[in-house]
Amino acid sequence: MDDLDTLKRNLGAALLAAREKAGLTQADVSSQVGIATAIYGRIERGQMLPSVPTLHRLCSTLHLSASELLGLGAGWPEQEAGIREADADLSAELLHLATLLRQLSPSELRCLAALASDIWRTRGPGKRSPPGD
Repeated sequence: MDDLDTLKRNLGAALLAAREKAGLTQADVSSQVGIATAIYGRIERGQMLPSVPTLHRLCSTLHLSASELLGLGAGWPEQEAGIREADADLSAELLHLATLLRQLSPSELRCLAALASDIWRTRGPGKRSPPGD
């Protein structure tokens, strides 16, 4: 197996892990990235490599650095540490919610923001809901 096959396989595995962590389907990711689901599936299975613009959109959609996706290890240490720390705080549910929010219209987002603000005010600042709530 050559380096190109290894790169395809590793990139596909990284995409699969990130997609599952975010609670997304292949159709969700392909729709957000702007490619056919079958093409995304081939990339995730390690059968092909994405173009550079597609790679950029995949990183953005799945909240990964290109270094992580390409298996290059840490990039700029201080920048990578900040990204990892922020990502560690996000649960799969939050990533899934962020994905859904990107698909809403501005008026729908304002409505949802008002609802979230009302819930926050009712509960009180600084208080957290119990897990599973």
